[in-house]
Amino acid sequence: MQPNRPQTVTVRSSETITPNMQRLVLQGGVLSSFNDDCEGGYIKLLFNAEGGTDLSNMPDGMRPAMRTYTIRRFMAEEHAIEVDFVRHITQDNQCGFASRWAMNAQIGDTIEIRGPGDISSLNHSADWFVFAADMTALPALSVKVKQLPTDAKGYAVIQVVSEEDVQPLEVPAGIKVHWVTEELSQAVRALPWQDGQASAWVACEFDSMRGLRQYLRNEKELERDFIYISSYWKQGVAEDGHKVIKQQDAQENN
Repeated sequence: MQPNRPQTVTVRSSETITPNMQRLVLQGGVLSSFNDDCEGGYIKLLFNAEGGTDLSNMPDGMRPAMRTYTIRRFMAEEHAIEVDFVRHITQDNQCGFASRWAMNAQIGDTIEIRGPGDISSLNHSADWFVFAADMTALPALSVKVKQLPTDAKGYAVIQVVSEEDVQPLEVPAGIKVHWVTEELSQAVRALPWQDGQASAWVACEFDSMRGLRQYLRNEKELERDFIYISSYWKQGVAEDGHKVIKQQDAQENN
């Protein structure tokens, strides 16, 4: 499948797995070209200006709005992928294009996607591991921890909206999982720093990312080869706006 060419997939199933997480299985022959190691990579979902999935009547020159999501599981023989969506609902009952679509998706609905995109790296040449994620990055984290060596040790801190959003997670016995509802960077700081070389993987909201970058890169002095850190979204900002802010931040801090 060509990364920049839209392809159509169909909703095979939809399930509310926790109060704030919706899981869809998307299926289509185009997924047969996905590599077996695409889990943890990303796809982009395409929407029109109104947040619908019909792109046939878009004005000339107008590009679809794209929303980025992680491939949580790849079922190669079934030509299907599993994708989790945080059910972002604000106090005025508003939510983004992708969240609204996922919450209302019916079996047989179709959507155009692009992908898969590159998978974020994690340096396994470490004595222990630090993972930190909010619910938007939980699907990617779930893939990363499954790929760890069986004797890996460390911890994973996952910020959820409520305790009801805790879900089963497959991790090595030495990785201790902490589900928290407090601010993510503060929750990570509260845990003891272990001896030896650490390797960190962090993905979350922009402001939390900056707090964790300050802690891991500046205070704990983790070298760049041993840290992956990314913001997946910013509070109150749509994905297009977040992309601009993220690029500016990268230029200032790399």
